[in-house]
Amino acid sequence: MKISRSSAALTAFFVSIAIAITGCTTDGGSPADSPMGQSSNTGGNMPKVSGAAGSAPEITAPQGNPPAQLVTEDIFMGDGATAQPNSTLTVHYTLMAWSTGEVVESSWAGEAATFGLNQVISGWQQGIPGMKVGGRRLLVIPPDLGYGAAGGGPIGPNETLIFVVDLLAVS
Repeated sequence: MKISRSSAALTAFFVSIAIAITGCTTDGGSPADSPMGQSSNTGGNMPKVSGAAGSAPEITAPQGNPPAQLVTEDIFMGDGATAQPNSTLTVHYTLMAWSTGEVVESSWAGEAATFGLNQVISGWQQGIPGMKVGGRRLLVIPPDLGYGAAGGGPIGPNETLIFVVDLLAVS
């Protein structure tokens, strides 16, 4: 079989495209163990989340320095209504403090929480929109998007917050 130069060049072109595509990732090429493919330069491990839908999550405490920016990761995707910036949400959540690795608060011990997304800390306002009912999302919130230098209640000053949020309803 005789192959023309243009056919050989075209074949080489498509082979090089195929090779380039197989080296691509959907997360920007960042490490697989970093939430949402974000390289947080934390010098340690991000929290790991496990547990089935409809049950309280299990969170493995992080190590090292926390990220300086908001980090989000969908643990599992929902297929219901989508949270918008002005939505009222019903959620179950667990809050862990980065510095201690201790769970500070969890709605799983009682009733789900309902509130307007515009009434909570900036980390939620930035990290929850786009989430769908039925999903579970990890939020790692730096102090400037949480309770800041003042802290609040059981949250110490300049604490990085780790939330695992299950979105139950949106209105």
